[in-house]
Amino acid sequence: MQWLQNPKQRNLDNLNNIRREASRHFKKKKEYLKAKIDEIETNRKISIIRVLCGGINGLVNCYEPRLKEEKGNLVAAYHSIVVRRRKHFSQLLNVPGVNDVRQTDIHTTEPLVPAPSVFEVELTIEKLKSRKSPGIDQIQAELIKAGG
Repeated sequence: MQWLQNPKQRNLDNLNNIRREASRHFKKKKEYLKAKIDEIETNRKISIIRVLCGGINGLVNCYEPRLKEEKGNLVAAYHSIVVRRRKHFSQLLNVPGVNDVRQTDIHTTEPLVPAPSVFEVELTIEKLKSRKSPGIDQIQAELIKAGG
């Protein structure tokens, strides 16, 4: 834009520098993508499916969605993106008229489940399988069965 408004040699040099830098950037990106594609192809040939799928997902999921301002302009700077998202979610989540969530009544569609009876607990203990990994409490099923 500076060169179009003021076509002097200094502005032309600045424009050429920016073009060279952009060209280098895209050349590096092309080389990177070519290397990734070659790596994926090698993994396909030697049938390493897990690494192959990970490489494909890495290429597919590298798309970054563009964020627009309310006016429709693209937001590019990191700080601007954070500010825009903060504003969006504060408008989305801060609903006027709801002062305190604890005051609202919570209605469930299912009745509360009653506590299990002694018979149900004993039946479940009998059905436990032996020689299996213990649960989060680190107590093995054999110990629970032996304990009664």
